[in-house]
Amino acid sequence: MTTGGEGDFVVAIDVGGTKIALATAGLDGEFLERRRLSTEAGRGASQAVRRALAEATRLIERTRARCGGRCVAVGAVSPGIVREDRIDLVPTLPGWERLALVPLLRDGLGLERVAVANDVKAAGEAEWRWGSLRGADPALYVSLGTGVAAALVIGGRVVAGAHGAAGEVGYSLRGVAGERGAADGRAPLEEHVGGGAIGRRASRLLGADVSAERAFALAATDPRARALVGETLAELAVHVANWAVLLDPARIAVGGGLMRSAGVVLPALRSRIAAAVPFPPELVAAAFVEDAALRGAVALALGAR
Repeated sequence: MTTGGEGDFVVAIDVGGTKIALATAGLDGEFLERRRLSTEAGRGASQAVRRALAEATRLIERTRARCGGRCVAVGAVSPGIVREDRIDLVPTLPGWERLALVPLLRDGLGLERVAVANDVKAAGEAEWRWGSLRGADPALYVSLGTGVAAALVIGGRVVAGAHGAAGEVGYSLRGVAGERGAADGRAPLEEHVGGGAIGRRASRLLGADVSAERAFALAATDPRARALVGETLAELAVHVANWAVLLDPARIAVGGGLMRSAGVVLPALRSRIAAAVPFPPELVAAAFVEDAALRGAVALALGAR
């Protein structure tokens, strides 16, 4: 567990498909300084890491000047399964699969205490530690963002799985006939109900460039958007209910960008769970819709050894 003196702090990095979020935080977990960059994923992984390290260094210097302490650890999160020498299952970030993130962070920031993890698993830990999953055991965090993923927390620990892939529910199959899956490089559920997929489907349907957030907004007035959103949430609700049947969680917290439309998302999930699950769990909005993964990176840093 990370320890330090008065004024000491940690630095956190959250790398996503479109943005890199960075922060420093005190040893109580409270943010001190924050910064956001564009990932510019199309330009490759090396430039993204280089710019993230440069910005993290600047954040550390500003925080040191402000607080008088030292940076004692770094936590970093990314999509995919983050390993010592590579990152698996991260098709949205070209070249990311070849990154050895731990030594890059250690050498780039001059810090010995380094912790890395999947972004959704880290977000689940943050929700259990500080947010809507506090006191729940088992607890399930469901992230509905550009993609779809989950984190199961049992006894205060996020379940990694035999290969680190627990919670990669975007790879769930949608049907039984001729569907391609992980072996074909496909993520069937994510490719239909993820925010990116909703935006693409809505754009084709409406004949304009429409994001998932815009599709949800249009559903109030456009019957085509309403049908698309309704069908998507109906399918998603079936999967969430099945996860609840399998895991019997005490509470499910739902986060991610689609929760900007929580008033539509939660009732659809809640109705299906109530009808299908023998012992329906409590279903709540995540406490950290916008920055759960970054807070998870803080939690990782605080737990670094």
